[in-house]
Amino acid sequence: QVHLVESGGGLVQAGGSLRVSCVASGRTFSSSSMGWFRQAPGKARELVAVISGGGATTYTAQSVKGRFTISRDNAKNTMSLQMNSLEPEDAAVYYCAAEPMVVGGLQKADCWGQGTQVTVSS
Repeated sequence: QVHLVESGGGLVQAGGSLRVSCVASGRTFSSSSMGWFRQAPGKARELVAVISGGGATTYTAQSVKGRFTISRDNAKNTMSLQMNSLEPEDAAVYYCAAEPMVVGGLQKADCWGQGTQVTVSS
């Protein structure tokens, strides 16, 4: 049984920083690509960042490029998203996902976390 648990969401002022993390259990973590999606009220779910199993390859959405950094620690089965220079538009529920992908416009993943709320005040 695969299980992903996010932590680290919260309230931050615009321009501030926040780090969200995801701990995985029940799977071979280091062989799985991992990623973060986010969904704001009334908006479509968006793929924010992806990192390969070994951590050598990353993808960051244009909307957060230069501000967000994805990383992982395979020894701890943990993946993190460091978010800097946060903007009100970054406010959303952030979801950890294993093997994330976008196929034909559909957001897919082998497994999803329960989500963690990030709120950015202006």
